[in-house]
Amino acid sequence: MSRALLELVLFLAPFAAYAVYLVLRARYPLEVEHWTGVRVSILTVIGLAAAVIGLVALNLLAPRGQGVYVPAHIENGVLVPGRFIE
Repeated sequence: MSRALLELVLFLAPFAAYAVYLVLRARYPLEVEHWTGVRVSILTVIGLAAAVIGLVALNLLAPRGQGVYVPAHIENGVLVPGRFIE
């Protein structure tokens, strides 16, 4: 769940940054004239790029199990879960 939430935050960050920019410029950010199709399209592309880059970075930097993987198996009638043996 936290991974999906992270991607959503990365996607929405450009929209929030643009709204903050409008506030700092003393403009009302909820007026439709500030959110034209071109601006929204650019923000969408930037947000998608940020989400994809974040997803790739998260996968590249995630800790990996090291050692040999032993798959789940049954020993003496008991299911032993899969694990890594170092």
